[in-house]
Amino acid sequence: MISDLVRSLLFKRGVEKDEDIQAFLSPDYATHTHSPFLMAGMEVAVVRVLHAIEKGERIAIYADFDCDGIPGAAILHDLFKKIGYDNVEIYIPHRDREGYGFHIEAIEKLVAQGVALIITVDVGTKANNAVAFAKRLGVDVIVTDHHEIDSELPNAVAVLNPKIVPPALSGVDGYPFPHLCGAATAWKLAQALLIEGKKRDLEAFSAIPEGWEKWLLDLVAIATVADLVPLTGENRVLTHWGLKVLRKSPRPGIIALCSALRINRAYIDETDVAFSFAPRINAASRMDSPELAFELLTTADSVRAEELALKLESLNRSRKGVVAGIVKDAKKKVHARFGAEDRVVVLGDPDWKPSLLGLAANSIVEERGGAAVLWGRDGLGKLKGSARSDGSISIVELFSRSGAFVEYGGHRASGGFTISTEAIHTLPEVLKQVAAQLDNAPKEEEVPNDAIVTLREISLALLKDVSQLAPFGIGNAKPIFRIPRVRITHVRRFGKEGNHTEVSLICSETGTAHRAFQFFKAPEHFSTMPVPDMQADILATMERDTYRGPDRMALRLVDILAS
Repeated sequence: MISDLVRSLLFKRGVEKDEDIQAFLSPDYATHTHSPFLMAGMEVAVVRVLHAIEKGERIAIYADFDCDGIPGAAILHDLFKKIGYDNVEIYIPHRDREGYGFHIEAIEKLVAQGVALIITVDVGTKANNAVAFAKRLGVDVIVTDHHEIDSELPNAVAVLNPKIVPPALSGVDGYPFPHLCGAATAWKLAQALLIEGKKRDLEAFSAIPEGWEKWLLDLVAIATVADLVPLTGENRVLTHWGLKVLRKSPRPGIIALCSALRINRAYIDETDVAFSFAPRINAASRMDSPELAFELLTTADSVRAEELALKLESLNRSRKGVVAGIVKDAKKKVHARFGAEDRVVVLGDPDWKPSLLGLAANSIVEERGGAAVLWGRDGLGKLKGSARSDGSISIVELFSRSGAFVEYGGHRASGGFTISTEAIHTLPEVLKQVAAQLDNAPKEEEVPNDAIVTLREISLALLKDVSQLAPFGIGNAKPIFRIPRVRITHVRRFGKEGNHTEVSLICSETGTAHRAFQFFKAPEHFSTMPVPDMQADILATMERDTYRGPDRMALRLVDILAS
């Protein structure tokens, strides 16, 4: 029985027909996922990989260093391990010393190690020169990636990318769902290899139980949530089942990470992935070596897994400390150099670590709006940086019109760049002039809410009902409820810097009480600053409060409004 509330929430998401509702609430793995062979180039890729296995060729998995590439590399690693093929090399470029991309220097190293086939993960769609270089050295490349296509594809054995739309005359429509992340694309290759290997009755594949690839969906779910791709369509199905796998994953690394972070495995959800798993996997490359995160996801040694989980937790704490230091330093400079009328702030320091500047820029934008552009120096001496915007200024348009950068990328709300030593000195003035020419009207303030409920109606039963719409993310946001006329009985700042807020709420009519909180938002940053004994309307989402027990819940504050 579907409640009226859930039906109304589904209706707002454009899900109205009974069959669509059923598919949304109870996604079926077999029915609601697509054949990997619908992806352009898949048959050719599978033939080449199986040929490499038959001939005993050395295969390299070349993956990006983030929480999409690393799980993707782990997926292919697990497949080769399952079929007993160990002539495999893993290569993950160092974030600071090498940077993002498919690098010629790395190809040279792999060739020296006897690699005959390179499979990329979450990188390679635009790596025309690197793929051509590998080909000249006699090395074949299969690209698995999901990034945008804006030029001619590299001349690889196959480019597996769900965004590829084959020419109309080819008779192929292209992959039905273009929004897979990099790891999911790599998983599609693994799935296709299993299908073809069994079809050919190859001994190593025939011994694998039917449906074994579903055990890899824990890694797909981690990457899908972390990479902020839309949690709709096939992504929703893969993440739905991937979270189920995560809750009973036999991976020692997942078990150790949950133990280190005091996460109850039985209740793992997309929030745990986004705010607990992903930051620690990313901390490996931001603060040390990406191989640490890869090893955590693939090790079979529980003792080693515990060591790695503690190491990543330590790196994440260090990352937080370094970011806090950069933010403190940057905000001082902002207050000294920029006024409220300045819509773009540009700051930098050669000692700042470029891989951490997106986090710092975001903190500045949250405080003052507009756009923040921060730069530092990487391990190779290059000046690199990140930018964030509140949406009133398009970062990619700001960058494209400036002509100031060696290279850049991004979209409206965020971006990254490399800049020359000469250009950095004039960057503040250049971007100020460009921003003045853009349509940078302040973004419209909205007070979104999906439904109005009373404080008395907020309960675990309601949370369970609404949770049928999970997993939540891009394209399927967690429902925001407007809770009218509640009395605030207590307000507390918490956290080392007092920048988190907790309020105690009570319904004067019924005496129903609840706790509500929000991280990184001080009381004065809500539309109405909460004070004890005031009446207000609350905008909030509901979530299980697993830190206080499996049968506890809390409200996550979105805003506080005058009642």
